[in-house]
Amino acid sequence: MSLETAISQRWANFRLLRRILSAASSSFALEYSEGDLGATLKKIRRRKTLAFARDWSYGRLLRWAAETYHDRPFVEFKDSRLSFQQLYEEASDWALRLKGLGIGRGDGVALMLSNHPDFLRVFFATQLMGAYAVPINTELRGSGLKYLLEHSQVKIILADYGALSERIAPLRSQLKDIGHYCVVGEGAERAASSEFDWLSGAPTIKAGNWPIREEDMPANSPSLLMYTSGTTGLPKAVTYTYGASNLKKLGFASRIFFLPEDKLYTCLPLFHANALMVSMTQALWMGLPVRIGRRFSASAFWQEVSESEATCFNALGAMIPILLKTPPSDFERKHKIRLVISSACPAEAWKEFETRFGVEIWEAYGAVDGGGVVVFNAGNAPVGSIGKPALGSRYRLVDAEGLDVAEGVAGELLFHTGKGKDGAVRYFKNEKASGDKVRDGWLHTGDLMRQDAKGFLYFVGRLTDSMRRRGENVSAYEVEKEIDSHPAILESAAFGVPSELGEDDIMVCAIIRPGQRLEPDTLRPYLSSRLPKYALPRYLRILEQMPKTATHRVIKAGLKEAAITDDTVDLETL
Repeated sequence: MSLETAISQRWANFRLLRRILSAASSSFALEYSEGDLGATLKKIRRRKTLAFARDWSYGRLLRWAAETYHDRPFVEFKDSRLSFQQLYEEASDWALRLKGLGIGRGDGVALMLSNHPDFLRVFFATQLMGAYAVPINTELRGSGLKYLLEHSQVKIILADYGALSERIAPLRSQLKDIGHYCVVGEGAERAASSEFDWLSGAPTIKAGNWPIREEDMPANSPSLLMYTSGTTGLPKAVTYTYGASNLKKLGFASRIFFLPEDKLYTCLPLFHANALMVSMTQALWMGLPVRIGRRFSASAFWQEVSESEATCFNALGAMIPILLKTPPSDFERKHKIRLVISSACPAEAWKEFETRFGVEIWEAYGAVDGGGVVVFNAGNAPVGSIGKPALGSRYRLVDAEGLDVAEGVAGELLFHTGKGKDGAVRYFKNEKASGDKVRDGWLHTGDLMRQDAKGFLYFVGRLTDSMRRRGENVSAYEVEKEIDSHPAILESAAFGVPSELGEDDIMVCAIIRPGQRLEPDTLRPYLSSRLPKYALPRYLRILEQMPKTATHRVIKAGLKEAAITDDTVDLETL
């Protein structure tokens, strides 16, 4: 390590300690002295525990933010603006509209919406009335979408016109338990002339007159279902409840990541945890404005960021190499961005990105089914590392037999949740998966890590049979299921291969049915109505047979090792 790097990391450690102590003082009612870090540390040591009280609900957090920040700007989208108070009042209004349709406490509400203020209005409406929200990826379609809508037991779908007419309408006759299909967001003005409903005509109320006190909801009542990709089966829904939302932890993290004068920007989809839980939720705690982009566009990114006057944004790993491949722009150095909070930034692109665009990258690791665990590198760890777990955290890296691995050897990352906390992660209607996730007080992340001599962690890959592409977890099972439905294909094996943009590209090995023929250029068009765009395979290799275990399971290790061979077809070039 160079002297410059060592000094930089020591300064980052000192700076981070100050931010953590300040966050602790706010979260745990400690008197924090900016000029005497030692005194604050002694106060923390004298406290037997630093535990959060019962979590807040999203509805309570919005109400608190409205009472605290009032007319301060919160949401910006295109030419529209919403203050904290306005969002609270409009979400309360939407809650009454939903109530008028018979939706009440404990009911499920599906949100299939592109980025738009209406997403936030209806999401917070569900949280104010005691219902549970089910954000759905707008790319989903076919049997995968049908499964989510049925499994989540929602009673109503709120979606933009395009999602309803193109993706949901073909399934409508099969969805027996859904009572209402309502257009909100983009295209809402077309609802009046369509077969869909349009929530309108409800009275406007003042937020102070809203009758429900959402903190009175039963602690174990679901408030939010976040679906994660299945690994060896169908997708699972992580259940957040009114008493266990992780909002207090996010509030603590917000005081570490952000400054009172910051402004956030996100073009990531609100139906994902990154935009909803990191950007929007942490902005609520800090009283910060957020500029919402329609979607990620590499060519327009820096212009949007520059015009937004934002100082921070979140980036998924694939965004960073994509932006590095764009030609120089007049806007890439005119922005005010000081901090990029990244997830899975490729190590080789880290410093190049910081240097070219004049920003600092902090790397953060977490997951919706991670039990609220977050690890981050705030410039106090080597490039490529996710940092170290928080002081006092108990964690292990283990092999397939559950034995601790040696330094530098990849093993699954486990976190200790404490005795009696096997319910730290709950999957909706899936007790087996919940029990497998947290066993004997240890949360199994499914992520392979290695550790260096100083205890810094480095992400190696996924233990489970899934791929990571463009920020999305893609289930190999789901891809294989749709490929195997092709009349010419007998069986298939899907897996990830390294992408030049970071994360994975999807490769498929397939066996053709006897007497059949597959033209490679027909496979992606066949799958386009069955899989979301991010799950479409890029590479195809036709085999006569595949290696299998004695129980006839495909051995993918050899296929992954061979990867892209001379007989592999790049489907994106056809």
